Amino acid sequence: MSTFVEFTGRARLDRRTKQLVRRLEADDIAIVDHSDLDRVSAEELLESGVRVVVNTAPSQTGRFPNPGPLLLVRGGVRLIDAPGSDLFEAVREGEAITVRGGSLFRNGTCLASGRVLSERELEEALGEQRGRVTQALEAFADNTMRYLREEGNLLSEGIDFPPLRTRFRDRHALVVARGPGHKRDLRMVRPYIRDFKPVLIGVDGGADALVEAGYRPDVIVGDMDSVSDATLKGGAELLVHGYADGSGAPGAARATRLEAAHEIVAAPGISEDLALLLAYEKGAELIVAVGTHLNLIEFLERDREGMSSTFVTRLLVGEILVDAKGVSRLSSRQVGLGPLVAVTLAGLGAITVAVAASPGLRQVIQALVLRLRELLGLG
Repeated sequence: MSTFVEFTGRARLDRRTKQLVRRLEADDIAIVDHSDLDRVSAEELLESGVRVVVNTAPSQTGRFPNPGPLLLVRGGVRLIDAPGSDLFEAVREGEAITVRGGSLFRNGTCLASGRVLSERELEEALGEQRGRVTQALEAFADNTMRYLREEGNLLSEGIDFPPLRTRFRDRHALVVARGPGHKRDLRMVRPYIRDFKPVLIGVDGGADALVEAGYRPDVIVGDMDSVSDATLKGGAELLVHGYADGSGAPGAARATRLEAAHEIVAAPGISEDLALLLAYEKGAELIVAVGTHLNLIEFLERDREGMSSTFVTRLLVGEILVDAKGVSRLSSRQVGLGPLVAVTLAGLGAITVAVAASPGLRQVIQALVLRLRELLGLG
């Protein structure tokens, strides 16, 4: 934990942490409203160099094993939880505020009193949460079953994608999302990109990650809320993720305002699902995922009902989907698919262990498999 007694800096506020990190500097005080501060946000906050983060929501609710707050504190950041405080109303962007302990002051007046989260406290809480992970997995499985009942046609009918200039057939596709370790993994696959020249698909902010790494996205998929104007106007084909019921696509307004040609694709789930399904439906030979959600803990960490669609999407495209960590060993075309198969099987290992450890969860998963077979007509 940071050891300073008192710290004065400029307040930077945003209820969306992924927007805030873009304008943070080391001498700022970050004020967020982020229940269950996830690992991706913690990594980006650390990269900004910020020393104080004040959260007006609980950084760790205990619903699932969430390493984000611990990662932040271990990185030397003072993390203060002040749930229920009115800092977003009381503090102006850029004004000077002072932190003493867990309290915030302006000109000697206390604005809010919170609690500094310690490394030991977060370690103990994380250990306890890991002991209760089976309960969270069962809730996740129930959510997946509900998704299958409501959106099962995704498996049997597919999605109606528009024609694209970009050719996918018999090529590899690299899908980059803004997920845990995405910048590191993108660096790891540089030899693979050089050798295989895959179609480059950016999922919202993942498109900026591609540009920052020196690449030009071929396609950008998402609701366009976390990608820069420059990248949107960089020449990539744009697929705006619309609501599954056809009621609208919020990202279309931004694309129109920027005079960026785009198509709207109405689909359930989240945008990384749409990107994976795009590559699959367009005939990609192999899909390599960077920053996408690989395991159930990462699914739970995102706390979205739509994450169950990610699980189902991976079941659908799994035979050609591998994670970037696997292909980092591919430095030439002579490397076979053996390592890829091994990594894919390893990715399923966590699920297998969880199922084996819980009779209740085994029953839930068995029911899920039966339901999948019915939807696919394999009965």
